[in-house]
Amino acid sequence: MSARLSSGETRDVSIVLCGQAGQGIQTVEHLLTRIFKLAGYNVFATKEYMSRVRGGVNSTGIRIGTEPVRASVGRIDILIPLNKGALHRIEPRISVQTLILADKETIGDDFDEARHRFIDVPFTGTAVEIGNKIYSNVVAAGAVASLFGIELETARAYVKRFFSSKAEEVVRQNVAALKEGFRLGAALTESAKIQLDIAGDETVSDQVLLRGAEAVGLGAIAGGCNFIASYPMSPSTGVLTFLAQHANDFGIVAEQAEDEIAAINMGLGAWYAGARAMVTTSGGGFALMTEGLSLAGMLESPMVIHLAQRPGPATGLPTRTEQADLELALYGGHGEFPRILLAPGTIHEAFYLTQKAFDLADRYQVPVFVLTDQYLMDSYYNTTAPDLSEVTNDRHIVWTEKEYQRYAFTESGISPRGMPGFGEGLIVVDSDEHDTQGHITEDLRLRVRMVDKRLRKLESLRGDAVAPELVGGEDYRTLVVCWGSTYHIAAEAMRNLGRDDVTLLHFKQVYPLPDTTVGYLKKAEKTIIVENNATSQFGKLITLQTGIEIENKILKYDGLSFYVEELAEKLNLLLK
Repeated sequence: MSARLSSGETRDVSIVLCGQAGQGIQTVEHLLTRIFKLAGYNVFATKEYMSRVRGGVNSTGIRIGTEPVRASVGRIDILIPLNKGALHRIEPRISVQTLILADKETIGDDFDEARHRFIDVPFTGTAVEIGNKIYSNVVAAGAVASLFGIELETARAYVKRFFSSKAEEVVRQNVAALKEGFRLGAALTESAKIQLDIAGDETVSDQVLLRGAEAVGLGAIAGGCNFIASYPMSPSTGVLTFLAQHANDFGIVAEQAEDEIAAINMGLGAWYAGARAMVTTSGGGFALMTEGLSLAGMLESPMVIHLAQRPGPATGLPTRTEQADLELALYGGHGEFPRILLAPGTIHEAFYLTQKAFDLADRYQVPVFVLTDQYLMDSYYNTTAPDLSEVTNDRHIVWTEKEYQRYAFTESGISPRGMPGFGEGLIVVDSDEHDTQGHITEDLRLRVRMVDKRLRKLESLRGDAVAPELVGGEDYRTLVVCWGSTYHIAAEAMRNLGRDDVTLLHFKQVYPLPDTTVGYLKKAEKTIIVENNATSQFGKLITLQTGIEIENKILKYDGLSFYVEELAEKLNLLLK
């Protein structure tokens, strides 16, 4: 089997493993991605899984490339189903070129010999001989690594390190399973003439392998986050657990609150006391936080909210992906007050924009959202480490005098923010409308001045907006607009089209819109917007803010991200 060309320059192989929850699919994903990186291969991995602890069918996709691979593809070059029913689950993505490596005894009659390229590989039988069928996943990992010509010692060293916290016998049996997998892979190479012509990349060894949740967590640490309060809710929980794991190293208080209402109120209390706090949640959890969000608006309190989107309404598809909470973040909370919405599309952006969120929240005394989704949270690839020399943290807390006024009127709308015990002033905040000192008032003329003061921040916010990224030439006829996690998918789809007259415009801040937005849109003869939702929420926001309607829409809302080929095909139809 020869590796395909995903574009004119980048060679890559797409591997998909399927199995039940609890069968160790994530273990295989973890082992293979780390072993491939250690061996000098570019890797990308993402997963789709059912909302259950045991059973069902989950899959993980791994791309191995000569050059960087950063997006999900629909095609499958090698498919490894580890239980009966897995093949049917992934059937729409199987082509005549897909090579299925499976234990025939395990998957039964799932495959069709007339339509499928199938090789019977005794993953389960080999694992049983070692001591337990549970080791079939490590056998499969060894076989795949062997097909790529990876040295056994490279893989063995990592497997021993990965299982080092387990009993010695467990480590021994996993190493034995790996070795047997390598033996099966060597046999496949010889008997089935499987040849994977993928070259390594010597720069990969110096890079880091990060998933979205880790990048957001690292960005929070870089932003000076020292308090997080959240209630677990997929797909946002990874940020909470990451910060909790590193709490002692970075002086972070990590609190698993009793619910989301308590979490955001704890966060506001932390900011009041001078900390830098965040909450991490998903749509249903954020719905409970909206009263606290409105309280932040009245208190003019900084707040950082990581909102990892998943399909709704209600519980919806809790382990899948969607970009359908943009309007929830934009309009959540009663009353009128400014906010900022950031939407990272890459691992680096997840780091830098989360760090920036703390600075913006502190500077403008407003809630700042970091909008991600399940696809970005659970996907990872090798990349250069973030450049910490670009990170600056400016604190905006003032020493207070006796006559300090927390809500003093200013031209910018930003009042000096003090904290209790830092100076001689009294720090008064209240959820009711208030005067310049923070005391409750029902003076209606003062009410109007306070609303106007808070809203004046929007003018400064627009001038400080994160600029969108233009991917392609400036002499374009068609402009493709995307935001958030669709970035790498759209960028690769555009490269596959090979059109010089089509350019991608990626937004990493979706509110307030950058001032350059209108100029980019008006320059295009045709505009196309790509979103993972059913109603083009960002398209509607662009129309509301600019008066420009994007008529051509490519929308997906089945709970999965776009595949590169799928998006390229849809773009091609609109470009004819």
